Amino acid sequence: MSLKPAVSIHRRIAEIGREAWDACAGNPDYAGNPFVSYDFLDILEEAGCAVERTGWGPQHLAVADEEGRVGAVAPLYLKSHSQGEYIFDHAWADAYERAGGRYYPKLLAAVPFTPATGPRLMSRPDVDVDEARRMLLGGALTVCERFGASSLHVNFPTEDEWVWMGEQGLSLRQGQQYHWLNAGYRDFEDFLGALSSGRRKTIRRERRDAQAGLEILALTGEDLTEDCWDAFFAFYMDTGSRKWGRPYLNRLFFSLLGERMADRVLLVMARRGGRWIAGALNLIGEDCLYGRNWGCVEDVPFLHFELCYYQAIEWAIARGLQRVEAGAQGQHKIARGYLPVAVRSAHYIADPALRGPVHRFVEQERAAVEGEMEWLADEYSPFRKD
Repeated sequence: MSLKPAVSIHRRIAEIGREAWDACAGNPDYAGNPFVSYDFLDILEEAGCAVERTGWGPQHLAVADEEGRVGAVAPLYLKSHSQGEYIFDHAWADAYERAGGRYYPKLLAAVPFTPATGPRLMSRPDVDVDEARRMLLGGALTVCERFGASSLHVNFPTEDEWVWMGEQGLSLRQGQQYHWLNAGYRDFEDFLGALSSGRRKTIRRERRDAQAGLEILALTGEDLTEDCWDAFFAFYMDTGSRKWGRPYLNRLFFSLLGERMADRVLLVMARRGGRWIAGALNLIGEDCLYGRNWGCVEDVPFLHFELCYYQAIEWAIARGLQRVEAGAQGQHKIARGYLPVAVRSAHYIADPALRGPVHRFVEQERAAVEGEMEWLADEYSPFRKD
């Protein structure tokens, strides 16, 4: 199905609509990524988390086919800052503004507050992929020019999209996360059997110490009550205050998430004597469990590892999921079976005076990241060498 040669811009995803958006975001090639679904993005807007007031001005793109139906979409935001992105360009902004430029506003194609790889230039299965991508990228660059934005950034795209955008002239950046991969394990003990004896002993001890005196529950669907969300929001806010940061999500977001996406949410909660003391929020994809937020109100040794890493592995194995993505950063994850994996972004800088230095920087950085990933996997892998 061919597309019309026009891209429309929408200040709210609701203007495009669930059926039209999910016809593109639900493309089977994307393996059921929950973050690009209509509901997740709409919840962020309805709750007031990703809106103009917070520096996330939606400028979502849509392209219609010859019959007038939406055939391709992209989540796009006009940003007045670089917070909540997990691909860091603060140094670029600082250098450009010290040289007399204006870095903000900028454009960002991404899922707000979510460092998870997924499709960014999405189309229905019956639409030509290259045509859809050309239309959406061209539309984003037009929006960039219209608003006088300094740049366009596409964060955490799929590898295929990333390579394609490089062919279109965008600068390609690479970072790393730590993911657990399922090698067909029967259960958690089978996974431990793949580790060195020292790591097996350490993990068993950590789990024993973390679970002592606690009840740990994996909640999804109808088990996600407002009482659970009240407790988890307190954990989430406590984590934000400990990190001297400003939490991006509000209480309404979690209620809407439980109301509209309960079957795609896994909330791992710990309680002592009937009182909730810690929790970890995950979203469920078709082949992946995505770890997102964690918090606690009682300091228990190794409880973070138990709720965020080990419980996630157990849950993924039991349901045949292929991997667990445990979020951004954290080399300590390697010792728990989460190995380095590449994550990507693509960047267009409008001003040639900044474009050249950025392009050279990301090329050098990419080589360094690739070398570090190889070294970390070889030097610190917990898996048996045989």
